[in-house]
Amino acid sequence: QVQLVESGGGLVQAGGSLRLSCASSGRTFGTYTMAWFRQAPGKEREFVARISGGGAEYYADSVKGRFAVSRDGAKNTVYLQMNSLRPEDTAVYYCARSKEFWISAYENAYDYWGQGTQVTVSS
Repeated sequence: QVQLVESGGGLVQAGGSLRLSCASSGRTFGTYTMAWFRQAPGKEREFVARISGGGAEYYADSVKGRFAVSRDGAKNTVYLQMNSLRPEDTAVYYCARSKEFWISAYENAYDYWGQGTQVTVSS
C-alpha cells in the first residue's frame, strides 16, 4: 500500500510563493507519473501539473509559467513550487501517483492520493 502525505500549504498574499511537498512511501519515479490536482470550494477537482517517470513535465494552462513540479527520487518526494500566486489558486491541493506506466492528466489514471493540503491566497 502506498501512502502520500502532502505538506507546505498555508496562507499567502497574492504575488507570493509556496512550495508543496508530497512524501511517498512508494516509488515516485521509474514507471510512475506523479501529479498535483486541486479542488476549490464548490468546484470539481482539476489537474495542475504532472511529472512522468522519465521526468517530462506538463502543466495546466492556468499555472504554466508560474508553477514548477519536481521530484527527489532518493527521498521519494515530489514538489510543487508555486510562484506569483493568485486568489484563484486558492484550493485544497492533492498529490497523486499514477497506475504503472500511465502518463495522463485525468484522475482515472491515478490510484493513490494524498489527504490534501490547503492553500489560501489573499488579495
